[in-house]
Amino acid sequence: MKAPEKIDAREIRRKLGMNQSEFWSKIGVTQSGGSRYESGRNMPRPVQTLLRLVHVEQIDPAKVKREDFEVVEYLKSADPEMFKNLKKAARGARKKG
Repeated sequence: MKAPEKIDAREIRRKLGMNQSEFWSKIGVTQSGGSRYESGRNMPRPVQTLLRLVHVEQIDPAKVKREDFEVVEYLKSADPEMFKNLKKAARGARKKG
């Protein structure tokens, strides 16, 4: 298993123009906990993953369902070419919208 890439939470937060309370509360971390991570304390992998999904990928975890992942995994294995084409179309639609 490869090691996760280092995430600079402070840089991401500043680019988004958010204060620590706003930024960290979106992923269930207190402001003081977030401050410790920004100061160099090791961030647990689940927190890193949530940070990346919510603040980098802009995904709202409340809207994601297990069945969404099941469909994606099925499509990837059953018809990889269709998955690739749908992914490309979705990116194009997102850029237009």
